Amino acid sequence: MSWKAGQEEAFERELAAAAEARSSGDTQSEFAHLERAHVLGQRNTIAHTLAHWRMFRFGLRQRSLREVFGQSARIVAALTKSRIWVPVGNTGGSNVSPFRPMPVPDDLRRYVD
Repeated sequence: MSWKAGQEEAFERELAAAAEARSSGDTQSEFAHLERAHVLGQRNTIAHTLAHWRMFRFGLRQRSLREVFGQSARIVAALTKSRIWVPVGNTGGSNVSPFRPMPVPDDLRRYVD
């Protein structure tokens, strides 16, 4: 998938915001930014996998077996299915079904079909 104008930059901003939130100890904000990065990158195999990898690492730091195992399966799916089908708007965390389409946040809608 090729990026829409500004989409890659928006994806990178969300990853940077997640890293900043992590540095300040704001785990809730960190994960929210990772979810937004997932929405932006899920049609791009590399970006999609990177979003899940960061969520996997988040799960490790939080000692969340649910997130670690959930992200392990999602990383495999991101590597093999991103170009075939993704549920638009899905936030990518293990707290939601990996098959469930979700509403796209208004400010991200211009990047996501």
